[in-house]
Amino acid sequence: MSPTRSTTTTSTPSSPARQSRVPGRVAFVGAGPGDSGLMTVRSLEFLAAADVVVIDQVAREDVVTRYCREGVEIIDAGHGDHGQPLTHAMRAKLVVKAAKSVSGGLVVRLMDGDPGTFNGLAEEALACQKAGIGFDIVPGVSAVSAVPAYAGIPLTSSSSPAVHVIAANDRHVDWAASVAESVTVVLLGQPEDLATALGKLLAAGRPADSPVALTERGTTIRQSTRVTTLGEFAKVMKTLEFPALAVIGSTVALRENLSWFETKPLFGWNVLVPRTKEQSGSTIARLESFGATAEVVPTISVEPPRTPQQMERAVKGLVTGRYEWIGFTSVNAVKAVREKFEEFGLDARAFAGLKIAAVGGVTAAALREWGIVPDLVPSGEMSANGLLEDWPPFDEVLDPINRVFLPRADIATDTLVAGLQEMGWEVDDVTAYRTVRAAPPAAHIREAIKGGQFDAAVFTSSSTVRNLVGIAGKPHPSTVIACIGPATAKTAEEHGLRVDVLAPEASSDSLVDALADYGLGLAAAAAEAGEPVVRPSAKKSASRRRAK
Repeated sequence: MSPTRSTTTTSTPSSPARQSRVPGRVAFVGAGPGDSGLMTVRSLEFLAAADVVVIDQVAREDVVTRYCREGVEIIDAGHGDHGQPLTHAMRAKLVVKAAKSVSGGLVVRLMDGDPGTFNGLAEEALACQKAGIGFDIVPGVSAVSAVPAYAGIPLTSSSSPAVHVIAANDRHVDWAASVAESVTVVLLGQPEDLATALGKLLAAGRPADSPVALTERGTTIRQSTRVTTLGEFAKVMKTLEFPALAVIGSTVALRENLSWFETKPLFGWNVLVPRTKEQSGSTIARLESFGATAEVVPTISVEPPRTPQQMERAVKGLVTGRYEWIGFTSVNAVKAVREKFEEFGLDARAFAGLKIAAVGGVTAAALREWGIVPDLVPSGEMSANGLLEDWPPFDEVLDPINRVFLPRADIATDTLVAGLQEMGWEVDDVTAYRTVRAAPPAAHIREAIKGGQFDAAVFTSSSTVRNLVGIAGKPHPSTVIACIGPATAKTAEEHGLRVDVLAPEASSDSLVDALADYGLGLAAAAAEAGEPVVRPSAKKSASRRRAK
């Protein structure tokens, strides 16, 4: 995000126009514990209206990138110019200075978790009050409750009704007040502070066999929870690398049955998606729902046709009544026709009287975004074959026109055209866009692909296989190869890859679901063998897989 400032005329998401020459208003906003899906609606409204966002070493800049508008100014309040950590007082000065720099503007002070919990809200808000700067406070989901919930650990139960929340670096704690086994203790802090605090709790008289759960990077797909006892915690502490949260109490034992997040089928998997981001939205969301993260690597670049005349004639034919049907076989086709409409000053009304077909749900969704509801979407397989199965044959009595317009890629197959012609339709198969191989990804991505840092790769077409291998090389033998259909699987095998997963239906959702089933199978096999679940990237084989 560009470190520049853009102006706005609202001091809050719904306020009237600002007066000039007055300090900006500050909103102390909770960013949640890590999962951006836990951010509140109100927090997103303030981020969208912000002129300046002040973050620290915990609040995530990716949240700013996703939810703020272009041109917002970002101020890092985590460290000073020489890398030294800033105190609460220093951050308060930065916030006040930022508010004074944007006359009538909005400064969002983005805080990890909930602003009022271990975040210095008191110091910073008091500094604003003293400087005459108005402020809002937007509560956020606190790590205190969210991280244990994501670890499958309730904070209370019938036998443990009390909760004590303690900052691990607090040197003035009465540890004797937390020794009762009916009290669940929650500690937050750096590994070294947690070790000191746990030692003091043990020394104060908390039983050595008290269950302890230590969670790093809570609520993210990199979350890791280790369970031990208060008497044995030192062994586990050596493995911690990040700030963590510790839960001490009887409810930790419930994790064995209630762990829901870290047991997702693809939890922690890094999945390669060789498509463009515009085409991968639903795939990324579905992978994330199964606990995976997606790395999108574009393998093709979409460009206009070399000669636009054919496309221009076809679009004009839509207006003059030349066609009975128009069939969209991809989102790119929808985009190409829409761009040509805008060039000619047309809109969706030009489709009046036309019947419209879409090859699948994603293409249909792109049409609906344009205000067009397709008349035909395959009821079965989302492919050219599926479209042909549901497409009605030409009827001289019912159909006044026998011509179909197919705006497609320059490399499209002839399956759909031939099938429509057999049903009596005349087809104008028009090149709406060209697909060319994308530029190679960055060197570190190529090394990750060839070096086995991806747990899986999902291929949605034969061209994605060919182009990925062409621009980045073959995925490592340890990488699970998932293909959307037999043709794609055949291409993968021809390129020396063993196909591990084949989608039962030709759709991206079905492909991801099949990969999740594969992940469940790996977890079940590990459990049966009494072994821990290990991600594919963590068990690289020595030799490259060959197609059988």
